[in-house]
Amino acid sequence: MFGYRLDATESAARAGIFSTPHGDVLTPSFMPVGTQGAVKGVAPEELEELGATVILANTYHLYLRPGQALVREFGGLHAFMRWDGPILTDSGGFQVFSLAAMNEVGDDGVVFQSHIDGSRHVFTPESVMETQHALGADVVMAFDQCLSGRCSLEQASAAAERTLRWLERCRRRFLELEDDREGLPQSLFPVLQGNVYDELRREQVRCFRDLGGWDGWAIGGLSVGESKVDMWRILEVLDGEIPRERPRYLMGVGYPDDLIEAVARGCDLFDCVAPTRNARHGTAWTADGQINLKASRFRRDRAPVDPGCDCLACARYDRAYLRHLFVAGELLALRLLSLHNLRFMVRLAEEARERIVDGSFNSWSKAWLERYRGIRV
Repeated sequence: MFGYRLDATESAARAGIFSTPHGDVLTPSFMPVGTQGAVKGVAPEELEELGATVILANTYHLYLRPGQALVREFGGLHAFMRWDGPILTDSGGFQVFSLAAMNEVGDDGVVFQSHIDGSRHVFTPESVMETQHALGADVVMAFDQCLSGRCSLEQASAAAERTLRWLERCRRRFLELEDDREGLPQSLFPVLQGNVYDELRREQVRCFRDLGGWDGWAIGGLSVGESKVDMWRILEVLDGEIPRERPRYLMGVGYPDDLIEAVARGCDLFDCVAPTRNARHGTAWTADGQINLKASRFRRDRAPVDPGCDCLACARYDRAYLRHLFVAGELLALRLLSLHNLRFMVRLAEEARERIVDGSFNSWSKAWLERYRGIRV
């Protein structure tokens, strides 16, 4: 029930269709992040209206609260959060990295301290598969070890080796759970590590391929403090290594210009909390770059946030009103700007796909990036 059809390419950029039990995902595609089973401030029905077809939920957070047993009791994450489309869950590996001061990493797994109440818990490759099995997402991520983009080659090599050993254990437990599954099947994606080291990345792809076929590949360990130059170089390396007939999911990357740069380097799926996180601080994305609506210069501005956007906020409200809402502390401001930023990202991925299909992506993306970054030529 999982498959990928490559519809068009232009240089490394790709347009395809990723099929899942809960529907097709046209790629490139941006996935809104529903960390705790909800995209902050946005209802599932609104996500559907703004064009989102797949969302991401977080294994670590849902494990801690409300717990996978309760989610399973309610029929799985789709039924629990009232979302009928595809869902992808991450493994918790990034939270292990981001909460490094609260955990201990060993070959068997990770002992960590809850950020909620300080209680201690253990994640192993097997338990992470069991948690994601209970949550019932369409696509689940293997447990991996992510390090800072500034780590040494020795550290990156050790983490890559551990990620490979954990993947073998994840795959074994995943297949055991699938044998007992009563509902719709799940798909396991491996998560590539190797940091900014080209040969480590190549070697990990080869090792993962030796383990067997995968429905898709996740690229981890980027956008974690390395330079953009290093990120783009690694994506170019991986484009030549990852099988072309499978979708590539670039984890945690979701600023507008980063998405375009990554599409140009062969990536298909993206996620990031940035659209809603930035919105909560008054920051909006427009075709002419990023703006902060709290600024006094928008006090009498009657223009929409982005004249080219078709979201609810841009269709009905102006910058002056949205600024007033932020200054007054009205929650409506956060919701409207979240809808805008999410629609901006979803629409950007949609247009990138259209441009790849009609063969104009290279020229369009160059002009788009110049305008967004304020480059005048």
